[in-house]
Amino acid sequence: MLDLTSDDDMSNILADLPELPEHDTDVDLPTPSPPPARVQPAEYHATVHDIPVNDRPRERLQKLGPEALTPPELLAIVLRTGTTRDNVIELAGNLLQKYSGLSGLVSADFHELCNEYGLGTAKTAQLKAALELGKRLSMLQIDKRYQIKSADDAARLLRMEMMYLDHEEMHIVLLDTKNQVMENIKRYKGTVNTSVLRISEIMRPAIVRNAPRMIVCHNHPSGDPTPSSEDLDVTEQLVKAGELLDIEVLDHIVIGNPHYRSLKDMLHW
Repeated sequence: MLDLTSDDDMSNILADLPELPEHDTDVDLPTPSPPPARVQPAEYHATVHDIPVNDRPRERLQKLGPEALTPPELLAIVLRTGTTRDNVIELAGNLLQKYSGLSGLVSADFHELCNEYGLGTAKTAQLKAALELGKRLSMLQIDKRYQIKSADDAARLLRMEMMYLDHEEMHIVLLDTKNQVMENIKRYKGTVNTSVLRISEIMRPAIVRNAPRMIVCHNHPSGDPTPSSEDLDVTEQLVKAGELLDIEVLDHIVIGNPHYRSLKDMLHW
């Protein structure tokens, strides 16, 4: 038989139960973690190692000689490695395109090249060193007894040294009676004009060395060898001073990139 408890007994039982804590509605519940992001597979980029062995720059040079390689391939050998974005041949091609060829890389500022993606200090130093070796090699055959028979000879003597400069320089080439080079003197660095130049200072090396002939040469950093009115004025003054001093001014050469102009051919003195 079911024993039912009276209402008073139920009240007593409920009173004896422990009091439950009130629910705190301000408690921050833990936020469930988002599902892990789906990892995208890395985009595959071909490297030099993906090129057939016989088609790689270094192997082509060994087999065919350096003259068979394109400029990007030769430059790639100097740079050695590329980036995650470009292999070394692509990196070399991008640099040549941006700087308009090897001549632009020769004249580019070291720190500017360091900031190029994929270069940095070490690779820029390798690049600049290789380009400088090329410049010096082209000048090895020009020794102190180099003979100048034409404006072409005079330009060839100084062109590689001056055509890539980002500032103006004046060189004075002293010659003996056989037009052989006695000395090549850098006289001015900066703007070559009559407000800066003194004709006596330009003539002084020839007087001191007792040189019977001389050629004056300066460059235009813009690359345009067209003589300015200042260039023409300086030349006329030099020719007159040479006549007084019995020193023959054979020519005044203006070096551009890649061309030059002979003021002797223009003024016919």
